[in-house]
Amino acid sequence: MQKPPSLLFALLFCLSAWSQPADSSAMIFSTSFYIPTDNTVYYQLGDTRVPIRIMQYGNDRHILYLNLHDNEFTSVQAARLLLEQQGGTLVKLENNGQRMIRFRLRGKKFLVDPNRIFSREGIERSLRETRTYMPWAVDEIEKFGQRILDLIPGNISCVVALHNNFEGSFSIKNYLPGGDRSNDAQAVQFLDMNDPDDIALTTDEDIYRAMVAGRFNSILQDNTRVKRDGSLSVYCGARGIRYINIETEHGRLESYQRMLQVLLQYLEKE
Repeated sequence: MQKPPSLLFALLFCLSAWSQPADSSAMIFSTSFYIPTDNTVYYQLGDTRVPIRIMQYGNDRHILYLNLHDNEFTSVQAARLLLEQQGGTLVKLENNGQRMIRFRLRGKKFLVDPNRIFSREGIERSLRETRTYMPWAVDEIEKFGQRILDLIPGNISCVVALHNNFEGSFSIKNYLPGGDRSNDAQAVQFLDMNDPDDIALTTDEDIYRAMVAGRFNSILQDNTRVKRDGSLSVYCGARGIRYINIETEHGRLESYQRMLQVLLQYLEKE
């Protein structure tokens, strides 16, 4: 039986798409193939119930995409477009579109950055900055951080942190000589043709080289000297977990997609 012309055209189109070279952005960000299974677990932090949403696209579990700040939408949008094509796992904190998590414990109010909760030192520093330090609050926040860490598989090949920033608030310039984070960097590439707010920060030298080759603003974290601020990059660097934070200014979706694409091509080539 002869296929209808429209169906035949669709089949030829799909075959053509799959035959594109590995560096084709159309291959990664075109038709969707994976529909995620969506599961939400909850963590009770003081009087606040924090939803942790876990989206699994297909069976691929060797890369974990993690979004800790619920107001950083562009990064999640780019990751989901990629995951629909390539598969993988996305873990996302749901926090009513807010960066900081607010909660009350023993009658006191606290405000915590969920990317500063992966060491006691970092938690204490964060609470002292907001003048809300209490030892028992540190204990509870540390347990919350551990619950998030428990979601990272032991055999993971890379943790990809999904972040965005506002113009001038955080950029590659912070890591250049004289910048407030210069001591945190072992190596830095800054290209004048790139927006300084678009960066890739990694704990792994091989990933750093791959992002440098892709001509992105890139930072190799100094895992020994980096400030112990409780962030996930510091946690991963101290434990030999491969980690990269891909970060662009809000709204720069295409830039984010290009950076994710280069990263994924490198990881798949390995």
